Amino acid sequence: MTPAELSRRIKAEALDLGFDLVGIARAEAVDEADLLAEWLSRGRHGTMRWMESWREKRVDPRLLVDGCRSVVSVGLLYFRPERDAPQPRGTKVARYAWGEDYHRVLKDKLHALLARGRALDPAFDGRAFTDSGPVMERWWAERAGLGWRGKNTLLLNQRLGSFLFLGELLVRAELDPDAAGVDHCGTCTRCIEACPTGAIVAPRELDARRCISYWTIEHRGELSPEEEESVGAWLFGCDICQDVCPWNRDAPETAEERFRPRAAAWPSSLDDLLTMSDEEFDARFGESAIERTRRGGLARNAATVAGNTGGGSMEALETATADADPIVAAAARHALARRERAAIPSRTAS
Repeated sequence: MTPAELSRRIKAEALDLGFDLVGIARAEAVDEADLLAEWLSRGRHGTMRWMESWREKRVDPRLLVDGCRSVVSVGLLYFRPERDAPQPRGTKVARYAWGEDYHRVLKDKLHALLARGRALDPAFDGRAFTDSGPVMERWWAERAGLGWRGKNTLLLNQRLGSFLFLGELLVRAELDPDAAGVDHCGTCTRCIEACPTGAIVAPRELDARRCISYWTIEHRGELSPEEEESVGAWLFGCDICQDVCPWNRDAPETAEERFRPRAAAWPSSLDDLLTMSDEEFDARFGESAIERTRRGGLARNAATVAGNTGGGSMEALETATADADPIVAAAARHALARRERAAIPSRTAS
């Protein structure tokens, strides 16, 4: 089978498996190794020390898969409208965490695509990656023609917007590469202007240490008073820079059933999140991306949101001040202090 024919068949199989986008790039060294090194040297990855690991492999897929010749990049839409939001009223959770953990969904589809490709040609062999592996997925998606990296650093597609999960197959087969994506952001700076914390320090340059998503997901310690107030109503993640993007104005809804919001997992009030046990957290969120923040992280975030919005009861916050996790206890004390200073009434039905 020729590279052109195999490429055509692989793309058809990817779409048949439910991927919304698929493209191909030639395996080579990433031309932004110096930019990555500079970003890390400035500490803009915060406490995400894992980003310092496997740096050579991160910028060259041929070091991850011996004999790798091609990178198949795929995109899977996850957008659902705000009316489908499953979390307690008055709070916010990034859309990507509403349904089943995307790592599971993408890995299942990627492994299926790898198997189908291997059946077509034994040379179509390699490894599947999501963002849990040392692969610069947005660079590869842009190189494979799926879209371009917007000023908020996320991949943008003219038809689908930016609410996309990305994945890659690093394979040994010789495939026909696609033309790289073309930037269509123009002079628009809405994402930069809308970021409430100034985390987008320049076009396509993010300082994670200022990012609400980083604070509520990756950061394990206490938040500063300024960070706590900036979190606002966000329990997990943040979608602000995507919500304001013109390319998301007509974003279509995902057809992936496994991304259907898991409303039953979320309790009706912040009180339950503040007092939830580890076992209950695992039962509710063990199969979703929320699991990333762990029980303590979500309870810390719930206390922070309660202090900012008045959601939840003073009684639940008082209980949380005795939490076995000192980070949760501290967040609850800070929330009580903010509530008392601002005289924010409780809204136990939130």
